[in-house]
Amino acid sequence: MAAAIRVHETGGPEVLTLEEVTLGAPGPGQVKLRHTAIGLNFIDTYFRSGLYPAPNGLPFTPGNEAAGVIVQIGEGVSGFKPGDRVAYGSALGAYCSERIMSAAPLVKLPDSIADETAAAMMLKGMTARYLLRQTHKVKAGDTLLVHAAAGGVGQILCQWATHLGATVIGTVGSAAKAEIAKECGAAYVINYSEENFVERVREITEGALCDVVYDGVGQATYPASLDCIKPRGLFASFGNASGAIKDFSLLALSQKGSLYATRPTLFTHISTRDDLLANARDLFEVVGSGVVKIPVNQRYRLSQVADAHRDLEARRTTGSTVLLP
Repeated sequence: MAAAIRVHETGGPEVLTLEEVTLGAPGPGQVKLRHTAIGLNFIDTYFRSGLYPAPNGLPFTPGNEAAGVIVQIGEGVSGFKPGDRVAYGSALGAYCSERIMSAAPLVKLPDSIADETAAAMMLKGMTARYLLRQTHKVKAGDTLLVHAAAGGVGQILCQWATHLGATVIGTVGSAAKAEIAKECGAAYVINYSEENFVERVREITEGALCDVVYDGVGQATYPASLDCIKPRGLFASFGNASGAIKDFSLLALSQKGSLYATRPTLFTHISTRDDLLANARDLFEVVGSGVVKIPVNQRYRLSQVADAHRDLEARRTTGSTVLLP
């Protein structure tokens, strides 16, 4: 028997229930995977609450990211064998001790990447990679505004963008989180609980504003984020931690300087095997070399997942969080 978190009706953290499930053998193209660590991400709360419908309806098991060891492979699976250490960042159903899943989202882990690190970084790290290398190809001299700079994606963005030669301005909600953002390479940090971040961006840049705003916060920072972008700059909205943006105005983009806006997702950036492997390869390189560090600052047992969701939504967490089966 395996342990799994199941959601029978969407709602608050209380709908996350721990159950025993029976697993059979993997079918064609599938593997049986024993999890060693599971990632916690804000997108998990969107599925739990019903903001994002689960593709196959109710009930479902949340979670998109984990690391583990292959126990058994099904017919037609190539490139993997039992005993391989693997990880993934885009396969709903991760909140469990074992699962049967398609081999397609899996990547082998190099020896330099520990299981907890992998579980904490696959979704967030590959998100940071496409934002920095595809959504806008960051180069030396760029000025970026990163909201929630002390969060899981934010810390990776700050470190990686600074390595690429960009000037990073980070926003945070407390003095403690400001210190974290600075440690991750943010050249300037704005505590938006005490300062107007638009005014501070104008001061910092001497009116030049930013090439890109990376905004995973959503409603709470819109439309003010647009006022931080230079003409023909980019608004990259990749998350809704404070709620989905409402009443987005295309006209505002023209009024504020012919701005560009995009709402990208990780899933469309790793939809082919080649794209997945290229993304993961770049991530493993910067983490393995020490350019980007992945702090696992919170650990919860799988049975404590409701508490983990409460802490995440209350912004009591920093960096990455893992669930331990």
